[in-house]
Amino acid sequence: SCHNFKFWTMFSSRAAASLTQRVSARGFHASARAEARKFFVGGNWKCNGSVSQSEELVSMLNQSTFSKNTEVVICPSQVHLQSVKSTVRTDIAVGAQDCWTGGNGAFTGETSADMLTDMGVSWAIIGHSERRGKGEGDAEVAAKAKYALDKGLSIIACCGEPLESREAGTTNDHVFPQIKAYADAFSKADWDKVVIAYEPIWAIGTGLTATPEQAQDTHAAIREYLGQVAGADVAENTRILYGGSASAKTAPGLSAKEDIDGFLVGGASLKPEFADIINCQDNTASLKPVNIGINGFGRIGRLVMRAAANKPHINIVAVNDPFIPVNYMEYMYKYDTVHGGAGVEISHDEAAGTITVDGKTIKVFGELDPANIKWGDAGADYVVESTGAFTKIEAAAKHMAGGAKKVVISAPSPDAPMFVMGVNSEKYESSMDIVSNASCTTNCLAPLAKVINDEFGLKEGLMTT
Repeated sequence: SCHNFKFWTMFSSRAAASLTQRVSARGFHASARAEARKFFVGGNWKCNGSVSQSEELVSMLNQSTFSKNTEVVICPSQVHLQSVKSTVRTDIAVGAQDCWTGGNGAFTGETSADMLTDMGVSWAIIGHSERRGKGEGDAEVAAKAKYALDKGLSIIACCGEPLESREAGTTNDHVFPQIKAYADAFSKADWDKVVIAYEPIWAIGTGLTATPEQAQDTHAAIREYLGQVAGADVAENTRILYGGSASAKTAPGLSAKEDIDGFLVGGASLKPEFADIINCQDNTASLKPVNIGINGFGRIGRLVMRAAANKPHINIVAVNDPFIPVNYMEYMYKYDTVHGGAGVEISHDEAAGTITVDGKTIKVFGELDPANIKWGDAGADYVVESTGAFTKIEAAAKHMAGGAKKVVISAPSPDAPMFVMGVNSEKYESSMDIVSNASCTTNCLAPLAKVINDEFGLKEGLMTT
């Protein structure tokens, strides 16, 4: 390790001196617009994860708190792409670990960018050192990246040097041709959908990480060269990630450097510390899963719970209904005349006053007065008011006495602003704490639509009030 770092330090000194000379000569300041480059963290799961492990990783991500100032992409194995894409929270993008140079056809074993975009995958890692180690050259890597870009994918374009190049002080001689191959293939507009991931191959999976100063030197050298081959504006705007086994411990120091715009994380992306890496710059402005309470466990209340079961970023944490005991809540949710079985495990605990749906315990209240429901104690920030009894703003506001922050009324309201998704939802403002999302027509239409769909099939439908 000491031997490795001695050579790395020697290289860093050479690179820094060379870079200083070039910057002085051209007057190019690589990080003049560093603030415009949104921090980026990619998780490369590599060839890891059974079906159950993949589900556990997604569950961990869905329950984590992430900085909203960081763009997050996860790249599971190709066999898990569809399941991960369909279950992970919407503020996390999903990428593939590779794709090939062409489209669909008789190409056994290949994955095309066409397939990935059709699946809703939005990113792809191209040119990873572990792919280059199997013989992929600069030209093939660049061709892959260009085809993927043309098909609508964004690209994590990898580059890096082996140990022998670093020890010989020829890192730039190894990395710069990789950058040049990308630049020759990409148009100016393509770079808007590209991030570069620098991989010091000697640090991948070894536990070794360059000091922040050493990594900054290399990133600055790459940005300077990118300015020469792709233009100063491309160099200033393109994010360059560090891909050398970052961890929760090393990420804060590395991310503080002006030319390190994020990380491509390997092994740590399979652990809870991945959230710490994502949040290494800013822990104050963050997102979290939405915790919802339901007032009224009738038709609409149960449909809300069913819908939430398929939305991993939404947690139902409490239900209030003074007329339905927990044992009957279990029965009503489990068996539905119109919608059929719930398809999940559900149980109740009368003593604790809870129901458990698919492993998640939900607190049950039995209050007649909304002001007495302890939503805050249950962790509910939003309340779906689905009784039809508290439709005025003044009445719905009683939920806030128990700790709710926002209320969505499921019935038409005489004074609350009403929104219908896809119709006027863009007019909603975050300052509105009580709104109506009237669903009476939806509620009446659902049984009819169910029968028609089961007997004849529905391609699509339009509902209007």
